[in-house]
Amino acid sequence: MAEKVKDPVCGMAVDPDTAPAKAEYKGKTYYFCAPGCRAAFEKEPEKYVGKEKSKGCC
Repeated sequence: MAEKVKDPVCGMAVDPDTAPAKAEYKGKTYYFCAPGCRAAFEKEPEKYVGKEKSKGCC
């Protein structure tokens, strides 16, 4: 099991090995708890890149 990373949209801890969704942005891979969070990220990635605060999920 890999070290968990934070979903940039909702702040949930996600295991990169089993994450239901992922996306590439500016050469970095981001992992998501659900396809809905990935869709929100892909729509406005700059809104979420570098954010540390939890926003609620899905």
